Amino acid sequence: MRLLRPFRALKAFRRQLSTIEPVKLAYASYESTNSPSDHDPAPLIVNHGLFGSKSNWNSLCKVYHNKTNRKVIAVDARNHGDSPHTQQHTYEHLALDLRELLTQLKFEKAAFLGHSMGGRAVMYLALKYPELVDKLIVADISPVTTSPNLKTMPGLFNVMQNLNMPKNVSMSVARSQTDLQLARFIGDKGLRNFLLTNLVQKLDGSYMWRINIPTLMASFEEIATFPPINKYKFEGPVLFVGGGASDYIQKSDHEQILKLFPKAQFQYIEGAGHWLHSEKPSEFLQHTVDFLNK
Repeated sequence: MRLLRPFRALKAFRRQLSTIEPVKLAYASYESTNSPSDHDPAPLIVNHGLFGSKSNWNSLCKVYHNKTNRKVIAVDARNHGDSPHTQQHTYEHLALDLRELLTQLKFEKAAFLGHSMGGRAVMYLALKYPELVDKLIVADISPVTTSPNLKTMPGLFNVMQNLNMPKNVSMSVARSQTDLQLARFIGDKGLRNFLLTNLVQKLDGSYMWRINIPTLMASFEEIATFPPINKYKFEGPVLFVGGGASDYIQKSDHEQILKLFPKAQFQYIEGAGHWLHSEKPSEFLQHTVDFLNK
């Protein structure tokens, strides 16, 4: 028996190491001053994509609150924005963070909207914990295939990690200096502006990226593919919204998607790419608000 104790202790230690600990997410809340009632619809939680943050969704969240009468919560995913940095970043972690947020806010269930990485996180949540999900909106990401464009993301991490970061200058100057460096590798001005939303100044006057680049680079294989959880289904209402000029939700994926989400609907916004909510906000809002209000 004495020989077994160290082995059991080692097994317990390994289980402890592998235990997934959720983090408390930073979030912004959009709500009215009226007292909540039992007739209010479930709140809407908005989950951004890779390199994003809750602030990217500020304008849209105001519209969602006004047009759906739902309380709206926009979150920063772990390793992004104002949320904690960790060494773990998988869809299971992201989903459990959202579940912890529901507990923290005392929500029995919520509607979820997720874009790209955030879309896969909310799909995982709906499949594993369907009792927590009222409705689901997935913006330009598939649980079946992965766009070849997603595989270019490690190159962006490398570029961002190897820049000479500004110091002791104003934010406008820092953005300009950093943009000049990014432009040597990234021709798309819109993408550079999006990445620059992650530039923040430290107390010593130097600048840094607020996303956790080392962890995201190390976890990219987990981010790039959806976990194999085919034994699960989410039977609630789901809307997939894809960009007409994007290949992130291919029409050939529909049959497989319907096996996971039998009530899924599909809409495409012509002329929109992967960042469809910022490229075509009016069309995106029309589809998603109509869905939420049904």
